[in-house]
Amino acid sequence: MDLDRFLNSPSGTGFLELAEEDEKLIGPLDLSRASEIEVSRESYLEAQSRGMSLSELLETDDYDPSPVGSPLDAFERQLALSGVRISGKNSSTVDLFYKNAPALMPEFILREVRKGQQMRPELDRLLSGSTVVNSNRYTPFYIDTSDTENFSLRPVGEGAEIPALTVTEQKHSINVRDYGLALKTSYKALRHRSTAQFKVLLWYIGFKIQTDKIALVVNTLINGDGNDNAASTINSATSGSLTYADLVKLWAEFSPFEMNHIICHIDSMKTILALDEFKDPLAGYRFGRTGELFTPLGATLIRCDNVSSDLIIGLDSRFAVEEVISQPLMVEFDKIIDQKFEEAVISESVSYAKVVADASATLDYNY
Repeated sequence: MDLDRFLNSPSGTGFLELAEEDEKLIGPLDLSRASEIEVSRESYLEAQSRGMSLSELLETDDYDPSPVGSPLDAFERQLALSGVRISGKNSSTVDLFYKNAPALMPEFILREVRKGQQMRPELDRLLSGSTVVNSNRYTPFYIDTSDTENFSLRPVGEGAEIPALTVTEQKHSINVRDYGLALKTSYKALRHRSTAQFKVLLWYIGFKIQTDKIALVVNTLINGDGNDNAASTINSATSGSLTYADLVKLWAEFSPFEMNHIICHIDSMKTILALDEFKDPLAGYRFGRTGELFTPLGATLIRCDNVSSDLIIGLDSRFAVEEVISQPLMVEFDKIIDQKFEEAVISESVSYAKVVADASATLDYNY
């Protein structure tokens, strides 16, 4: 159950009157503890000091944790108390949101931007993991994979040397950079818009942020993270031509890894899709019916137009690159509460580092 269905239920506030398929009513929603909480600028400051979002703070034992099976989370219960509807035909206007609950607006923006980020799930598929650090500098591991003979499973006799993987720190740390987008608009332009309309704008911002982060991953894969670990490059058999045999050659570079993702420009993607070897009738039917791309050589195709139109990136996403975050996504809550969107910055501090250099490679077919 979600907030939108709750707020559009017959009672409107206070009780959850939502019929399931058998039209049985789901019992009353307890908002008593939520009503004791006053969300203010200080709530955001406390959340920041504890390394949380406002939603996470409200879910702590000190505030209003959601019981198992609760139809609304703690933040949604605050919206319900304020009578703010965020979607549907009767969604509240931005002006009403500000009148009823101005302190909830920054967290609403943050949550909807994150929903927009989730609309580009490709980024998470490319990452081996995500690390949160307490500094704007991060030193990745250096994993020496060159000496495979001394790092192989084999019987070890008494007194013999045990196979070892050498792991040290890279010579150079990486800078965890600040990135941000400013939302510039007048309150006059937004006040009579519904929150349902406003959400779409915020989704786009999150979608765009995630698209740009994929470009950052691409740059790290191609050029490395500053530790002489740029991706190795192989050339196609004929310059200016991409063939099935060239893709097989790229695929073969990955032993013992697995080329499970291909990132390329839309022009390269169209070329791959048109190769005779990939003209599987079933794949064509699925693409024509749902837009779902087939997986050439078992690799998921991901479009990124920041890649050169004559370059194809292959990677094993389990080992290739990691995300490093020093400041999670946040919004300038004070400006949003006090100035009503004259300008609000949505920012994040993030960088990407190579994990195992051999887990990615590029194919250049116009050299």
